[in-house]
Amino acid sequence: MLITCRSRYGHLEKMTDLVAVWEVALSDGVHKIEFEHGTTSGKRVVYVDGKEIIRKDWMFKLVGKEAFPVGASQTKATINIDAVSGFAYEYTLEVNGKSLKKYMENRSKTTNTWVLHVDGEDCRVVLEKDTMDVWCNGKKLETAGEFVDDGTETHFTIGDHDCCIKAVSSGKRREGIIHTLIMDEREIPESTE
Repeated sequence: MLITCRSRYGHLEKMTDLVAVWEVALSDGVHKIEFEHGTTSGKRVVYVDGKEIIRKDWMFKLVGKEAFPVGASQTKATINIDAVSGFAYEYTLEVNGKSLKKYMENRSKTTNTWVLHVDGEDCRVVLEKDTMDVWCNGKKLETAGEFVDDGTETHFTIGDHDCCIKAVSSGKRREGIIHTLIMDEREIPESTE
């Protein structure tokens, strides 16, 4: 079986043994992970965002793990290869030691993401709640934080636009703190990633 895949970078790759594709949302962007597994040769190839980062040819052990870094923060990812029956295999992705599903559920509790259109360009803004770092399209932004009467404000700019993430208490223990992105004095709705 020959699968021809065009990556978002425009180069054409021939992936003869492509068995799995995942998308992982990190603070610096959404990363595409592709995995080739030759079940006769044992070949393993891992691509992150269209770039080959691991290639192992002629491996005799067809099951196992492949670990590699993803993104600017070098987040640890592992592909698990397990035999399910006969010559059928199951491929699972772990991120920071958790299944992709658990990682994404946890991430939704520790980050807020907004997607907006600024000066003709799509922008993906991510707030890491534990560090209060703010990222825009893969770059960590310079910020200035200040305490205000009803919480905190984290100020930064995107292009010529003044932005602020307001953090205020919801007044409900289970909801915690509510983070709101404001750009040019306009509230931006949060994205569900």
